[in-house]
Amino acid sequence: MNALTTQLTGLKKEVDNLLRQLDIEGQVAKISELEGRTSDPEFWNNPDEARNLMQEIARLRESVEPWQALSSRIEDALELSQMDDDSLGAELNAETTVIAAEVEKMSLAAMLSGEYDSGDAILAIHAGAGGTEAQDWAAMLERMYLRWAEQSRYKVEIVERSDGEEAGIKSVMVSIKGRFAYGYLRSEQGVHRLVRISPFDAANRRHTSFAKVELWPDLQGQVDIEVSEKDIKIETYRASGAGGQHVQKNDTAVRITHLPTGIVVQCQNQRSQVQNRERAMQILRARLFEMERQKQEARLAELKGVNINAEWGNQIRSYVLHPYQLVKDLRTGYEVGNPAAVLDGKLDDFMRSYLQMRVHNASVAKAEKDAK
Repeated sequence: MNALTTQLTGLKKEVDNLLRQLDIEGQVAKISELEGRTSDPEFWNNPDEARNLMQEIARLRESVEPWQALSSRIEDALELSQMDDDSLGAELNAETTVIAAEVEKMSLAAMLSGEYDSGDAILAIHAGAGGTEAQDWAAMLERMYLRWAEQSRYKVEIVERSDGEEAGIKSVMVSIKGRFAYGYLRSEQGVHRLVRISPFDAANRRHTSFAKVELWPDLQGQVDIEVSEKDIKIETYRASGAGGQHVQKNDTAVRITHLPTGIVVQCQNQRSQVQNRERAMQILRARLFEMERQKQEARLAELKGVNINAEWGNQIRSYVLHPYQLVKDLRTGYEVGNPAAVLDGKLDDFMRSYLQMRVHNASVAKAEKDAK
């Protein structure tokens, strides 16, 4: 029992440190302040403002309550462990195992402190040069991310999908909704490389294929970016695939081209042309917002004398199926010898190593800044 008490004490110390880092106490005070404003008799006179405030309260509660519940659970387990009752040994041991796993999971979530990390994401996959081989690789990546999202209990919606001529896909855009979807998936943006014996080569030769993964926060109505009508070209076409038989009869799908930047956004999953246009405009604004944010970060880095490359342009991970079995992240050095599991959605360890690298790099940068 003493060993369990020691383990639980260590877990409590780790969680207490995270509570301070995340300012859970301050967030609780903020919730109390906002809830006080809802008691004002004129609170609902401005429905939009009231709705935004209620959403902010809900967001803060979603952030605070899991940590409060975990802290309480640890304290209850600690209290039981200190009773020195051997009959509780098996139950307490199982409870401690569950608590330790939950602490690890929430500690990882605590690394997701970026402005949009806690929100939804839009993920796009584009096949590289190489025809059918590359398009099949893009489809394999699509399946990998859909499996990961399913295992993470995220809601997935295919916004637009362009099939390959013989097999695979040319591109796909997926909306992934759930807490921290964007934060976790930030580890995935970049170029992914596959090495294997091609199933499309009669001579059974080894091929190397590439696909690019892009990511944006799915901000929807949160982005206030003006897009002039003269700067966009809107085309409609007949949708294909899911969405009901009616999509085969009418030009419901929408393609919007932003002329100044050349950005093209397509949407075909909604049931009407109006809905597809609205969703396509939301995605266009999100992409323009992300583009501007990256420019600002690049300018700031240049002023600081930091040499950076556009992250999306870097090869980030290699998947080798022949002549040996290996998946290696080229940024963190993390690797596993079971590509089948990774391609079946087992990505959490890669995401964790990437987040740990980001936290480490941020700590080093802060230490260097403080030393100057």
